[in-house]
Order: sequence, then C-alpha cells, then structure tokens
Amino acid sequence: MRDPVLFAIPFFLLLLTLEWTAARKLESIDALEPDANTGKPRPASGAYFTRDSMASISMGLVSIASTAGWKTLALLGYAALYAYVAPWHLPASQWYTWVIAILGVDLLYYTYHRIAHRVRLIWATHQAHHSSEYFNFATALRQKWNNSGEVLLWVPLPLLGLPPWMVFFSWSLNLIYQFWVHTERIGKLARPFEFVFNTPSHHRVHHGMDKVYLDKNYGGIFIIWDRLFGSFQAESFRPHYGLTKRVDTFNIWKLQTREYVAIARDWRSATRLRDRLGYVFGPPGWQPRATSKARGAVPLATSR
Repeated sequence: MRDPVLFAIPFFLLLLTLEWTAARKLESIDALEPDANTGKPRPASGAYFTRDSMASISMGLVSIASTAGWKTLALLGYAALYAYVAPWHLPASQWYTWVIAILGVDLLYYTYHRIAHRVRLIWATHQAHHSSEYFNFATALRQKWNNSGEVLLWVPLPLLGLPPWMVFFSWSLNLIYQFWVHTERIGKLARPFEFVFNTPSHHRVHHGMDKVYLDKNYGGIFIIWDRLFGSFQAESFRPHYGLTKRVDTFNIWKLQTREYVAIARDWRSATRLRDRLGYVFGPPGWQPRATSKARGAVPLATSR
C-alpha cells in the first residue's frame, strides 16, 4: 500500500523549481502580455505568482492527508466487494489485468470529471483546482480535499475482480501522469501522441474560462475518451485561466469551501423545493426558470 505519489513528490518539486526558474529568467522578456480582447496586462506564459503558488502547494499538502483518509475508507469497502461480491478475481500477475485497471480507472475518472463539471454539488469539490488564474506545475498541486466522488465512481473495479491495491496504484499513476500536463512551457506534441493521450495543450483547454473551452477535455491519461464522447476541443489560442467568476482570495479554506457556502446560501434563498434541488444538483450557474425570465436571461449552461 505504498503510494507511488509519495515517491513522485521530489520529482514534482524538481520540475516545479525548474519551471519557476525559467519563468523568472523570462520575466524581463515577457513579464506581462497585453490581453488580445481588453488590452490590459495578463500573466505571461508559464508565469508564477508567489501567493498563488503557495496556496496551490498548501492545498496539495493537505490533500495528501485527506486523500489518505478517503483511501482508507475506500479500502474497507473495496476489500469487502472484492472478497464477497466479485464473481471472479483477476490475477495481478497477468498483463491484461493491468490494462483493465489503468483503462478502467481512467475511463471512470473521465466519467467523474465530466459529472463534476455538470453537477454543482460535485463541482463544489472540484472548483478549487480551477480557481488559479495561472497555469503551471504549482497549479497541478491545487488539489481537492473531498475525494468521495472518485471513491464511489471506482466501485465497479473491485466488483470486476480487480484487487483493491491495484485500483489504488492505478489511481496514483493517473494522478502522477496529470502533473506534467499543467504547464505552458510545452507546446503541441507529435500528432499520434496528441490523438491518444492527454497533453499540456489539451489540458490548457480544460483550464480555460473562454466560452469555446468551457467543459472540454476531461481525460486524465487518455484524451481518446473526449474524442469518443464529444467533449474534445483542440487548442486554438492561449486560454484565459481561472473561474468565470473571479476568486479574490488565497485563503485555502475559503478556496475549498466557497462553493459549498454558495450552495447553502442559494438553498436558503429558494422558496420551492424544485429550485432548491436545482441549486444543488443542476449545473453550476443554474438559475430557476422564473428568475431567469424575470431578468430577461436564460438559465446558464456554463460550468463556472
């Protein structure tokens, strides 16, 4: 049960330091780029902001502990399903079992990730990862503290006979892979690789708040799921990063809980049960139909 993520942390820090050093060296060249639409300065490609990076790193450190707690709970449930419910046990010594584990974890991650962008209650667990207006290796560490959604989505894997430890190992490999795609220092790669795998170009799109980029490219290791299920978008211009409603805080507790607070506030303000359920289980930005008509607007369909 040794988590590969713990062994990967020194490499995360090394890559983060190298990227941060490169950003500092390039500050004199492209410290601030004018926005194409507003003309106002915006963070340069691959830039770092100390308070933003420290918030991301702090959230990552807390997530190590919180994830360990969720994995402990999952272990109990997965072990029971594997031992007493699964109709067969797949042998860990066979290559095809590993293929099933890695593909299965990634497909279910895609499923969870897509749900997280379309159901506000689940979005509340995930939105902190999107809250930075910078896109760099520090942003990769800006992880959620509530992994309950993933734990539930991976229940089919032990039911299929995958050993629980293999599920966790594949989960960690998936997380490790996703670290390197959080950078602006790597451009587009060879077409065959870009077609099958998630890359920095694809993931920059996912973190973009631009309308054409919203709710696209959910894949973890493989981008092929997005191509198959209609959620793929190629990178055509440099994205604007962050949430559509700007978050002006670096307080990691507020960054993690702000959406839960907003949901509770909207729940209390609603007078009809269906509106309350819409605020909780509708897409982020959902508004009651009557309210939208009164304002001369339509219900929002964007995720942030």
